[in-house]
Amino acid sequence: MPTSDTSHMADSSNPTRIIIADDHEISRIGIRRLISNAPDVEVVAEAVNGAQTIDLARTLKPNLILMDVLMPQVSGIEAAQRIKNEMPSVSIIMLSSADDSTSVERAIFAGADGYLSKDVGSTELVEAIRTVLLGERVFSKAVLSRLEGKTPDVKVDEPPVSLTKREEEIVALVAKGLTSQDIGKKLFISPRTVETHRARIMGKLGVNNAAGLVRFALLHATYFDLHGTTDES
Repeated sequence: MPTSDTSHMADSSNPTRIIIADDHEISRIGIRRLISNAPDVEVVAEAVNGAQTIDLARTLKPNLILMDVLMPQVSGIEAAQRIKNEMPSVSIIMLSSADDSTSVERAIFAGADGYLSKDVGSTELVEAIRTVLLGERVFSKAVLSRLEGKTPDVKVDEPPVSLTKREEEIVALVAKGLTSQDIGKKLFISPRTVETHRARIMGKLGVNNAAGLVRFALLHATYFDLHGTTDES
């Protein structure tokens, strides 16, 4: 998860409007308490299932939703995908005890901006909310470790493949949640060229879908942020 200091962004005059979605009342109470001391955060509604979350998002147009993965009627992941399709500006952080790699990858594919374990602390959760609103993705250490298949204290180091400077750049931007069109604009290349690079990267990694590429990008995001350049390759 990003470690940049966003505490200076707190603005109580224009708070971040949040919906908490969880089918367990005790979880909703706990999440509300975790963010209750943040002056720049306002809980505008609570939802008990995915369908209600979608309806509330349409009506209230929140800035961000804290969403459980496993909910009745419509799952959190399906709700996230539908909300992102209709309201792409709404940020979504999955907050769940289901931190297996399959759930995380499905959430990423659905467009979630972050995935945190339910044992997250108050400071980390508030920091995650502020970071996501900057346009970055957030994942707790436990979730990243689950994706990697290692214990939390294992350091993610240089990736086990050789990428060009341009490919490293694209992987770094993929980790931040940018689309091919967004990456193209940032790097001054066409979306089609970005897709060509992505296909080459996936070939080198031996993955055949976007989720696999995103997982690799997230696991090695720190490395690529440090080593990525703007040189053409």
